[in-house]
Amino acid sequence: MDQGRPKPDLIIFDCDGVLVDSELLSCRCLSEVLAEFGFVLSVEQALELFLGRSTRAIEQHYRDLGRVVPDDFLPRLKSRVLKTFAASLEPISGAGAVISGLTVPSCVASSSDIDRVSLSLDVTGLRAHFGDRIYTAQMVSHGKPAPDLFLYAADKMGADPARTLVIEDSVSGVQAGKAAGMTVWGFVGGGHYSTRDGRAILSAAGADRVFARMSDFWEA
Repeated sequence: MDQGRPKPDLIIFDCDGVLVDSELLSCRCLSEVLAEFGFVLSVEQALELFLGRSTRAIEQHYRDLGRVVPDDFLPRLKSRVLKTFAASLEPISGAGAVISGLTVPSCVASSSDIDRVSLSLDVTGLRAHFGDRIYTAQMVSHGKPAPDLFLYAADKMGADPARTLVIEDSVSGVQAGKAAGMTVWGFVGGGHYSTRDGRAILSAAGADRVFARMSDFWEA
C-alpha cells in the first residue's frame, strides 16, 4: 500500500499539523500558560517534547521531573487554545480538496480533546467532511505513541489495520501508526516545520513516505 500499490481501505488523518495549521499556535499557548505558573518552556521545547501528544503527556513530563502542574493549568490552557484557534486558526492548504476527492472512507484520530478538534474543524470549514467520524485520545487508555487510538479508529470504521493509511506530522504519531501495523505517511507542510528538517525527523521515526504539500498527496 506504499506508492505504486493499491489504495487503502481507510485513511486516518491526524488533525493538528495535518488538517489544520495549529501546532505553533498551540505550543505558544502552552509556553505562555506554563509561564504564568512559573514553568519555563520555550515554543521550540514544546514542539520537541509534546508535538502530537496529549495533555496527559504534559502532566506526566513534569511529574517525572518532580513537579506538579496546578489543578487549574489544564482548564486555563484549554481556554487559551480555544480562544486563539477561534481567532487565528487556518486550514492546511489543499486539505479540503484532498478530502473531497477521496474515494475511500476517512476519519480523524487526534491526541487533542474532542472540543479542540471540533472547534478546529469548524473554524477551518473541514467539519462537514468527517461528520461524527472523529476519534480522540480521550477515548482510549493510552495515547500516541501507543497504537491504541489508531486501532480504535480502525475498529470503529470496520477497517483492517493492514489496509489502513495514516497521515501524521509528529514522531509520536508515526510511531503509533507503525505500532498499529498501518502504513504511515508523514506530512511536513505545517508551519512548525518551517525551521526544522521534518523529512529527516519523520523518516527516522519510521514513516513510509514523507511529503510537504497536500497537492502531492497521491504522487509517488
